[in-house]
Amino acid sequence: MLSKKQNILVAALQLFSAEDYHGVSTNKIAKAAGVSEGLIFKHFTNKEGLLQAIVDEGEQRIALMFSSLLKETHPQSILDMYISAPFEVQENEYDFWRLQFKLKWHDKYYNPKKLDNIKSKITYAFEELGYAFPKEEAEALIFLIESISIGILRDGKAKHNHQKAFLLKKYKQQNQDIHDNS
Repeated sequence: MLSKKQNILVAALQLFSAEDYHGVSTNKIAKAAGVSEGLIFKHFTNKEGLLQAIVDEGEQRIALMFSSLLKETHPQSILDMYISAPFEVQENEYDFWRLQFKLKWHDKYYNPKKLDNIKSKITYAFEELGYAFPKEEAEALIFLIESISIGILRDGKAKHNHQKAFLLKKYKQQNQDIHDNS
């Protein structure tokens, strides 16, 4: 059973991901969580504090999600893990990820540096595999995976499995071609 504080976080996450943050009142969050509006202020001070608590939890989830990738040393495994990552997200986590994408449009909460370690790891993989432009390859792959992630959140995984299979095959084939030409 969730605590009242957790109920507030869950309700806020669902509402913020479905609607615009500015359009959701603390009263609406309180009703959805089954608590008094005053309890929101007691736990989070205000609506911004509530959003910040969700953002902070999000940073922890992202770190956990990519912890194995960041420890990996085999370049092909790094690419495979990154390409597969959005397909491993469970449907009950979709609200969280929808909100993460929405927050990219809010300057206060958009932090492109939080993925720098992931970008560096993917760049490393492309460097190790002998790609001519590893940084650009990493950036392109990140954009592709972000786009696929949005599609998964909109349409579900089944409609995008072919993209995963394509990218996994593409990079394995390109890596083989690079090594054959060496």
